[in-house]
Amino acid sequence: MTTTRRIGVLAATALAASAVAAAPASAASADVVIAEVYGGGGNSGATLTSDFIELATAGGTVGLDGWSVQYLPGSPSASSRWQVTPLTGSVAAGGRYLVAEATGSGGTVPLPAADATGSIAMAATSGTVALVHGTTPLTCLTAPDCAADPRIRDLVGYGSAAVRERNPAPAPGNTTSVARAALTDTDDNAADFATGAPTPVNGRGQTSGGDAGGAPARIHDVQGTTRISPLAGTKVTGVTGIVTAVRAFGSARGFCMTDPRPDNDPRTSEGVLVFTGSATPAVAVGDAVTVSGTVTEYYPDSPATSVHQSTTEITGARWTVQSTGNTLPAPTVITPDTVPGALVPQPGGNIENLPLEPAKYALDFWEAHEGEVVTVPDARVVGPSTSYHEVYVTTKPAENPTGRGGTVYTGYDSPNTGVLKVESLIPFAQHPFPQANTGDTLTGLTSGPIEYDSYGGYTVQATALGEVKDGGIQREVTRKQSPSELAVATYNVENLSAVDDQAKFDQLAHAVVDNLAAPDIVTLEEIQDNNGAGGDGVVAADETLKRFTDAIVAAGGPRYEWRQIDPQDRTDGGEPGGNIRVGFLFNPNRVSFVDRPGGDATTPVSVVADHGRPRLSVSPGRIDPGNPAWTNSRKPLAGEFVFHGHTVFVIANHFNSKGGDQPVHGRYQPPTRGSEVQRGQQARVLRGFVDQLLAADPWADVVVAGDLNDYQFSPALRTLTAGGALTDQIDRLPAGERYSYVYEGNSQVLDHILTSPALARVDYDVVHINAEFAEQASDHDPQIIRYRPAR
Repeated sequence: MTTTRRIGVLAATALAASAVAAAPASAASADVVIAEVYGGGGNSGATLTSDFIELATAGGTVGLDGWSVQYLPGSPSASSRWQVTPLTGSVAAGGRYLVAEATGSGGTVPLPAADATGSIAMAATSGTVALVHGTTPLTCLTAPDCAADPRIRDLVGYGSAAVRERNPAPAPGNTTSVARAALTDTDDNAADFATGAPTPVNGRGQTSGGDAGGAPARIHDVQGTTRISPLAGTKVTGVTGIVTAVRAFGSARGFCMTDPRPDNDPRTSEGVLVFTGSATPAVAVGDAVTVSGTVTEYYPDSPATSVHQSTTEITGARWTVQSTGNTLPAPTVITPDTVPGALVPQPGGNIENLPLEPAKYALDFWEAHEGEVVTVPDARVVGPSTSYHEVYVTTKPAENPTGRGGTVYTGYDSPNTGVLKVESLIPFAQHPFPQANTGDTLTGLTSGPIEYDSYGGYTVQATALGEVKDGGIQREVTRKQSPSELAVATYNVENLSAVDDQAKFDQLAHAVVDNLAAPDIVTLEEIQDNNGAGGDGVVAADETLKRFTDAIVAAGGPRYEWRQIDPQDRTDGGEPGGNIRVGFLFNPNRVSFVDRPGGDATTPVSVVADHGRPRLSVSPGRIDPGNPAWTNSRKPLAGEFVFHGHTVFVIANHFNSKGGDQPVHGRYQPPTRGSEVQRGQQARVLRGFVDQLLAADPWADVVVAGDLNDYQFSPALRTLTAGGALTDQIDRLPAGERYSYVYEGNSQVLDHILTSPALARVDYDVVHINAEFAEQASDHDPQIIRYRPAR
């Protein structure tokens, strides 16, 4: 279950909706809200026999004496009237309040004991429910009139309801309700509510208990001996376990439970997730529960086409708490020798139905512990904390270590099996998520159940987090070039645009001045146009580059000039409307740029022989921009520079991304790296241009730099370096230093500087200032070379 992304998508949707729609007249509810509405009770196909309305509070306890819930048809006429159910008592902080409404002839499962009871027969697919401070029927029949009524504390219109807050919630049905994703109220029903299985909970935390039908099962029966449950799609009953973790926030709530009476088969997990959607489950850690529901394999996208593994869970669940305060089953303690050294079997297809071999393969090991609690003592961080509140640790500190505490990715056939992602089930108010850098340690015990996440693979959903111990890494500073050395750097500045905060410009500028020691030439990747992503046809980036160069001056650096070519609108990939491109900065006090007019988005640059020496037909110029290899991707930019009378050709690059490749931890093994095809084509086009330069002059100074989005051992890089035409400088470093980027806990190479044979004595440095740190101006580390031109 990809809980982080489920929550993130819904939150992003709510923010987007609130940004573009006009606010209603009434203020959003700050305390008690309508949490769930279900009008399909007792209908054909329904399981529950009654309609219900569920309330919850976003703050403390709220008294409800003298309040009411009221209902209006989805398409009211002039004669329509609100129906009223009075309320009494209170809704407790963190609790629920259940209002039972009309009962039908269908369904088999009654609601739990209601806190208030009415007789309103609500429509299943369209209607409006209001929470009212008072019991007098409302008289408003339009959304604006209802928004102006101060008695209405919350309101939800679902389906095609005319009366709603901003946009209506999606239409539910006989088997689905609409439920609030979080106990915040944006006054936009579409943003606040989603459909799902109805999950009534009363003020005592009780759900619709009882037998849901289906076969009796134990957790290991549910999990089975492969990645897919043998009971997937079927109803089970009498599934017992001890609650080990509760997700009580976000839109992907539920609880994990573990059977304290395991079988003797190491392939079968004794833990499972009980998924409750947006409803907080009324259980506590240590409860012994008996659960009924449907076994489901959850995929983050379509099961038929997904490249990800699934999570086995029980959905549509009802449960009974048998006892509380029980001792938790002992966790599996993960030591450096626990996880196998091989990652996964690679049969050349879908691995889901292969018998698990947890003693042989790392991904099988984690799958055999899905839903169970594991403990990682003193976990070393190998991928810094992210904005998604995740951090990557290693269970194998000796596996391909970097000198700064990370784990280097060394090849397709040798993935790092010790890397493990950590997220948190602890509310941030109780324990803020740790801000950790690569090389830090989560000291003590980091514990929680294991689940699969499409972003990052197997993940500890932590119920206990180790404390951060500083590993001591510092942002690196390279040396200053000597007067006779030319310094050329490359830096991916991660979607920099003129609308970014000044702080980002300042951080990047100080990196150029202080950490890179003001190189003579910098190739830049991911420069966006002046109004950034989502723009309106603007392609110019002069404002972006002026802000950047001004910030460099303010940081104590030189007044750089720039050269670049505006792309055609929305043709070069990246964020839609951002029009990212590559470009050059150069220090005119140290190096001159040879300007030759005629370069534009579609005109190709060519190599011209001039008295036995090559020159560019246009400078700057794009390399074969009409070639299909560059479809929806950045076009390389060639520039001609002169340093101390020596001509230097610099080519800035940003190859297509790895988006669309199958994940290393996915259901298909070996994974298909489909994006490699286009990068291979791009490498051939780029290599052809370099060959033209070297054919005109084998001793031409050529520097190929940028974000090539591929590894030093990839086919694309081997195309560029074949025959010694170019040297990939990263290959000259010790294995533990070959990285400029950290992805899913793996320190790896995406950025490169390659040089022609004329550059015989090159001083090369990857300057680690971003990728290993939780706070970063870019997700890439810059690189730099220094050399003395020979002629």
